[in-house]
Amino acid sequence: MVVLAASIISKSGKALVSRQFVDMSRIRIEGYLAAFPKLVGIGKQHTYIETENVRYVYQPIESLYLLLVTNKQSNILEDLETLRLLSKLVPEYSYSLDEEGIGRTAFELIFAFDEVISLGHKENVTVTQVKQYCEMESHEERLHKLVLQNKINETKDVMKRKASEIDKSKIEKNRGDKGGFMSLQSMGSGRIDTGFGSDSGISNTGGSGFGSGSGFGLSPDVDTFSTKSKGRPAASASAPPKGLGMQLGKTQKANQFLESLKAEGEVIVEDVRPIIGQAKPAAAPLTDPVTLTVEEKINVTLKRDGGVSNFVVQGTLSLQILNQEDAFIQVQIETSGNPAILFKAHPNMSKELFANENILGLKDPNRPFPTGQGGDGVSLLRWRMQSTDESILPLTINCWPSVSGSETYVNIEYETPAQMDLQNVVISVPLPALREAPNIQQIDGEWRYDSRNSVLEWSVLLIDNSNRSGALEFVVPAADPSVFFPISAQLTSSRTFSDVKVVNVLPLKGGATPKHSQRTLLATETYQVV
Repeated sequence: MVVLAASIISKSGKALVSRQFVDMSRIRIEGYLAAFPKLVGIGKQHTYIETENVRYVYQPIESLYLLLVTNKQSNILEDLETLRLLSKLVPEYSYSLDEEGIGRTAFELIFAFDEVISLGHKENVTVTQVKQYCEMESHEERLHKLVLQNKINETKDVMKRKASEIDKSKIEKNRGDKGGFMSLQSMGSGRIDTGFGSDSGISNTGGSGFGSGSGFGLSPDVDTFSTKSKGRPAASASAPPKGLGMQLGKTQKANQFLESLKAEGEVIVEDVRPIIGQAKPAAAPLTDPVTLTVEEKINVTLKRDGGVSNFVVQGTLSLQILNQEDAFIQVQIETSGNPAILFKAHPNMSKELFANENILGLKDPNRPFPTGQGGDGVSLLRWRMQSTDESILPLTINCWPSVSGSETYVNIEYETPAQMDLQNVVISVPLPALREAPNIQQIDGEWRYDSRNSVLEWSVLLIDNSNRSGALEFVVPAADPSVFFPISAQLTSSRTFSDVKVVNVLPLKGGATPKHSQRTLLATETYQVV
C-alpha cells in the first residue's frame, strides 16, 4: 500500500513534474511514466489502470494528467483520496493549467506533494495546512523582520533629517544673502482682533482712566503686526541671519556631525524660520514724535474650482506719541472713499468731527492723548470690508493635479488681479508622505520642502509688474488630488484696501506742528484655497 511516484504529465507523455517517494531506480520510474500514455484508452470512464507490476491512478486536468503510480497492493480508496487532495493543490500553486504554467511552479508543486505524501504514505493534512507548511511562516520570524524593518526605517529617518538640515542651512544662507524671504515672512504672522463693533470700548490697563488727565480709556493694541522694545534697535529684515549655529541637538553625536560639516567648508547658520504663533519681530525704534500705523489684515478663503468663499479685510489706525508736549493734537486723514468699507472711530473720538471733516480728535480737546504706549500705541480708528469680488483679491491661486500612471503632475499658478505689489509671498502646498523631496519641473521663484510636515513652500520675494503671474510644476508619486488641499499663503504689502493716509497732524494749543510719520502694512491672517 505504497505510492511509488506522483507526476503531472502531458497527454503526449512529457513529464512536467515528477516526485519519487520510494527507493527505486530513476530509469524504472521513467519507464513507468513513459508507458502510461500508451495504456490510457479513449472514452474510458474509470481513472485507474493496472499492469503486471503497478497501478496507475490518474485524473485529467484540462490538457494534462495528474498521475499516481502505486503498487497493486495499495488501497484504491486511499489512492483516490490522495489524488483528490493533490488535484486541489495544483490550482492553488499554478493559475495556468498548461505546460508553461506547470513548469513555472514545478518546485512549489514538488514541495506540496512532499507535504501530502511521506515515504509513500498519505499524511493526514488539508489544503490549508499544506499551504501553511510550505510558506514556513513563524511568529518569531515575523517579529524579527518587523524589528529589523523598524531599525531600517529609523536609520532612514535620521539620514533624511540630517540631509534636510544640511539643505536647510544652505538655503537659509543663500536667502540671507538676498534679503531672505523667511525673515520677512514673520511680519505677517501677527493676529488682529476680529471683533469690530463690540470691542470698541477698551479700558486703559495702566490704571489711568480718561478722567485722570493722563489717559483717556484707550489701551494699546499689543497684538498687532509689530512689537517695539524701547532702547533696543531691531535687526533689519533684509540682513542675513546671524547666529552661533543651527541647533540639531545637544547630544555629542550631533555636535560631532556639526563639526564635521564645518570642517568640510559648510556654513552653518542659525535656523531663524519663524513659527506661526510665536512672538513677532521687533520693529524699528521710533524716531519721530508722532507715529501713525495703518495695518490691515485679510482673511480669504478661495474655492479650488474658482470663486471666493470668504473675503474680509479688517484694519486699524494706531497712534504713538513719544513726548507729553505733543499729546494735544488732532489727526486729519483721507480714505479711498470706497462705500464698501465701514469705518468706526473709538468711542472717545468726536464722531461729528470725523464724519464732517475726517479729523480724529478727542471729545474733550483739553485732554491729551496717552504717551509712551507699547506696541503700536492706541487705536483711533477701525474699519471692515467684506466682498466676493475676485477682481480685487491681492492674489489668486489655481492648482491642477493630474494622475498619469504611477505619478501625479501638479501645476500651480498665481495671479495678482488687483495689480498690487506684494512682498514675501509664501504659498504652502501639502503633499502626501514622501521619502524624498518632490521633483520640481518648473518654478518662478524659490522652493523649500518641509519633510517633517510634508509641505512644499513656494516663495516669491517680490511680485510687481514684472511678474504678475507665475507657475510651479512638480511631480510626486500617484496620490489623491484632494491631498494637495488646502493650500495656504502668506504675503505682505505696503498698499492697503482702505488707502488710509494721514494728511496732517494739527496742534491744539498752538506751537509748531509735531513731526509725524506713517507706517502702512497689509498682511494675511488666513489665506487658503480649499
